[in-house]
Amino acid sequence: MVIELESPVEKSKMVEFLSQVFIPINDRFSSIIITDEKGVQRWKKVEISIEDHIFFPTFPSSVQTLEDYDSLLDTYVSKIAMEPTSEGLRPPWEVHGFMYPTSNAKGTVVFKLSHAIGDGYSLMSALFTIYKREDDPSLPVTLPEFKPRPIGGGGLTRWSRMRSFVSMWVNTIRDSGLSLLQATLLEDDKTVIRSGKVGVEFEPISISSVTFSLDQIRHIQDKVGGTTVTEVMTGVISYAIQLYVQRTGQVSNGAARMTALVVVNARMLRGFKSIAEMLKAHIWGNHFSLLHVALPSTSCEDLNNFDPLEFIIKARDELRRKRNSLSLYFTSRIWNIISSIKGREVAAGYVHAIFKNTSISISSLIGPSQKMVIADHPISSFYYTVAGVPQSLIFTIVSYMGVIHFRLAVLARPCQLEMDIYIYTLG
Repeated sequence: MVIELESPVEKSKMVEFLSQVFIPINDRFSSIIITDEKGVQRWKKVEISIEDHIFFPTFPSSVQTLEDYDSLLDTYVSKIAMEPTSEGLRPPWEVHGFMYPTSNAKGTVVFKLSHAIGDGYSLMSALFTIYKREDDPSLPVTLPEFKPRPIGGGGLTRWSRMRSFVSMWVNTIRDSGLSLLQATLLEDDKTVIRSGKVGVEFEPISISSVTFSLDQIRHIQDKVGGTTVTEVMTGVISYAIQLYVQRTGQVSNGAARMTALVVVNARMLRGFKSIAEMLKAHIWGNHFSLLHVALPSTSCEDLNNFDPLEFIIKARDELRRKRNSLSLYFTSRIWNIISSIKGREVAAGYVHAIFKNTSISISSLIGPSQKMVIADHPISSFYYTVAGVPQSLIFTIVSYMGVIHFRLAVLARPCQLEMDIYIYTLG
């Protein structure tokens, strides 16, 4: 996670914050992964030295402009994102304090957290727990609620309920089978957004960004009706990819298979939960699942006369069909069964194969509505990205104080996709 601050980073405050606030929130922040005599991996609590986990990079004094520091920060974040964490030697997390001003902040703090500690929901909930509200530190942070706009009214008839039940099981069988095939035999086509190259997760990456307001999302919701933020953003991404494909001249003509993996929280609890609540319910750690969403495509000629909102509608319908399914539960159970029989590394390989055989992944998070403070440093904005995923294009989306921060992790080459997204949302 990259946190942009309204004041310069103070070393002493960051060190004190990590030792007295951050580490105590969960034992995993002071534990390492070991393998016992039975070959079972488990967490072992160890003595921890803050100096081994916090870094303050320095750069030549010849660097003077904010644009130069922007470039240095982007390069630095991309570099540390690709470096492996020292699992087994010390707890797998690091904090980097960028003590130089950029165009967006007076200082920047980067949390690098291993997925072994927990999934995005666990880690973000942990950080939200220790952040303080600037207006009143005694109050907890609150998250905005986004509910689908109703498409129609009226209750379901008995026949409709029966049809919905049958549809749910048909979708479950179809989607669960697709997940198994995607990890074994089924693979997306090689396109301008998917190289299919072995070891792509070890290639240098570049992080691009787009920022816009939640009002723009609400404006699109008003036009379409009955959509969630995730549905809108998936549709936006689908349309932007088609614009990018057209720009590069590699038009799919509707024939190329392109699949997005939408990362979803598989926990039964809804909304933000504190660390104590997650630990009590035994839902700390990795409890996520994946929705396989076919990206709608069209030919270059059709795209010129195509209503972009149709991409939103298609994404909405596809995601709702996927949610009217128990495949998320069965897929999660399959992972657990593989892990218990074959071990965690085999289960991780199964998940790795699913990502490798698909085109893109989308991860989103609703952030706090109020301005937050970390170690007495007011936070102007923050975003996160995921590294080590065998894909050439990864989308992460987070909201904060009514603003959407949209990040693209791409292979380190020029990419105009973020401009296509921006053009669409403004339109």
